[in-house]
Amino acid sequence: MDGFKKRTQRKMNKILEASLQLFSNDGIKNVPIAKIASEANVSQVTIYNYFESKEKLIHETMIYFVEKEYQKFLDIIDSDVQFPEKIEQIIFNKTDDAAKINEEFYHYLMNDFTNEGSYIDMAYQEKALPLFNQLIEEGKSTGYIHQDISTEAIMIYIHMFKDYMKQDNVSDYILPLAEDITKLFFYGMMGKRN
Repeated sequence: MDGFKKRTQRKMNKILEASLQLFSNDGIKNVPIAKIASEANVSQVTIYNYFESKEKLIHETMIYFVEKEYQKFLDIIDSDVQFPEKIEQIIFNKTDDAAKINEEFYHYLMNDFTNEGSYIDMAYQEKALPLFNQLIEEGKSTGYIHQDISTEAIMIYIHMFKDYMKQDNVSDYILPLAEDITKLFFYGMMGKRN
């Protein structure tokens, strides 16, 4: 990538990072382009040159958010820590992310997720599922997941949850339960055993 393209990408990332922070804190409707421009230290014209419209910027910010979350998940999966600590980090990240995200922005993400062929659906299919599979296999090989439970059964469980998340109005009440749901997935109803 040449110098011009690098500078352009850095500037776009600054805009996306500012948009993500503002949308996560204040929602989408409460954040004018002028505020994003000020936060990113660019002109409004620059934002429109790169993203054309606020709607396109919102969509690109959603993609930026999903990619950041994927990278966090990938870093945890690829880390050298033991399986139980990976699970703790995943739960902590989900809880932390849920606490930081504005409900309006969360609804935008969930609405995109409900559309078959959406970016979030593609990221789930092509990126998240292979990582879950890798995590499950690691849990089995290290004895933290029972060998009796098939990977297929676990993946069906994950798919059921994903399909449930795509129903209308689920996002209205699921956000405050993110930590409980993540714990339930990894530890079951009996809870964590030492």
